[in-house]
Amino acid sequence: MSEDRSVGRGLRQRHIAMIALGGAIGAGLFVGSGVGIAAAGPGIVVSYVVAGVLTVLVMRMLGEMSAARPGSGSFAAHATRAWGPWAGLLAGWMYWALLVVSVAAEAIGASRIVAGWLPQVPAWVWVAAFMALFTGTNLAGVRHFGELEFWFAGVKVASICAFILLGAAAVLTGRTPAAENLTAHGGLLPHGWHGVAVGTIAAVFAYGGLETVTIAAAECADPVAAVRRAVRTVLWRVALFYIGSMAVIVAVVPWDDPAVAGGPYAAAIGRIGVPGAAQLMNAVVLVALLSAMNANIYGSSRMLHALAARGDAPRLLTGRGRSAGRGGVGRGSEAGARGGAGAGGGVGGPVGAGRAVLASAAFGFGSVVLSLLWPRTVFPFLLNSIGTAILVVWILIAASYLRLHGRRRRTDGPGQAASMRGFPSLGYVALAAMAGVLVFMLVDPGSRSQVLCTGAWTAVLLVVAGLRRYRRGPAAGPAMAPVAAAAATAPAAAVVTAPVRTGPGTGRPRS
Repeated sequence: MSEDRSVGRGLRQRHIAMIALGGAIGAGLFVGSGVGIAAAGPGIVVSYVVAGVLTVLVMRMLGEMSAARPGSGSFAAHATRAWGPWAGLLAGWMYWALLVVSVAAEAIGASRIVAGWLPQVPAWVWVAAFMALFTGTNLAGVRHFGELEFWFAGVKVASICAFILLGAAAVLTGRTPAAENLTAHGGLLPHGWHGVAVGTIAAVFAYGGLETVTIAAAECADPVAAVRRAVRTVLWRVALFYIGSMAVIVAVVPWDDPAVAGGPYAAAIGRIGVPGAAQLMNAVVLVALLSAMNANIYGSSRMLHALAARGDAPRLLTGRGRSAGRGGVGRGSEAGARGGAGAGGGVGGPVGAGRAVLASAAFGFGSVVLSLLWPRTVFPFLLNSIGTAILVVWILIAASYLRLHGRRRRTDGPGQAASMRGFPSLGYVALAAMAGVLVFMLVDPGSRSQVLCTGAWTAVLLVVAGLRRYRRGPAAGPAMAPVAAAAATAPAAAVVTAPVRTGPGTGRPRS
């Protein structure tokens, strides 16, 4: 097992624990779940169970690989080791695009909430303020990001737990007719299994974002232990926060109540009788959106930095050289400043990550500008182009796991950290399930455009990867993903983005 020592160790275990918890309560849960409920009715619980099982499998596979080789490149680095540079480029850029476009959507959503409270201030002012705030936070250092996300996650966890307790109390005391709400409005599956399938699509995208914890874990003192804890708790987090809250909503309020489409959590709290329910949930949704912005700027910057370090993005984004040894983002680590081990990673994150933060934030802000200039054409195209990006990433995670797991068993033996049981069967089950979701989206008129747009983006990335391979020469394989600068500044470090070993004369990767 090797670690990526080009990153800092500014995050603590409490930060990782709350990032793992808060990452399970994203904006998609509060904002996007109304679409799934409208499609599936009470069957949305089944949809979230199915998507939750898939999510647990993916996180277990990702957790095993990240515990074996932690690094800020996470699944993109694993894909490179498993399949070669083209897979790492595809996974990294696909995830980066997903995050930066999501930042724009979250900034717009947050600005609308605040503008509703303060209508005299234009919404674009709030967009600029939020972007500046979280860009500054990420530039200031990873510990600042972790501390802010710690408190954001605390608010989200407390809110969702309070919501579930209030809803359960209302059902158990008979304040709401749960049985009638579940059965008297078309039955448990008012739109049949087709509705459940549509709800499953919404649920899959709501679960997206849990992967960030494996990126953040690389920047704490004990990344292996952090990954283990995060992966072990993903099952009950999914069960409690997602499935539990969906069950409460459909039990407390009829699924076809018009208020559900506007905000299912606010509708449920209003039905329970909590004063000021709408504004209270607006405040919680605002926190979720701001938390997602903060986490997505962080995740996108780390992924972009890892891409640049492997040569899959402009090298200037690594910012190596003058920025090394100054502290903060792109600064030398505290240990390095004291002459200790681990020099080259900053308390702020990977060496030179500040430029990646600025680039990611700039693209996110640019997407906001596009939404203002062309709200009905360009921005919807961007949203569609990343519509199924999370499925592409998950498929690469599963495929990489299936290829790397056997190698690690031969090399390290059966007692691996965070090892997932059921190899290889569960890996193939997950791949088949994701392929099924893609096929369903392709034949469903409402989601076909997302698959086609994401497919076009995937094709572009594959063409770029092919051209890069051609320019490097026919012998270029996984060995052509080195980090020369990292090797020069920290020759003893076994970094996850270091040259991948290949079999003699084959050019194929091996663990």
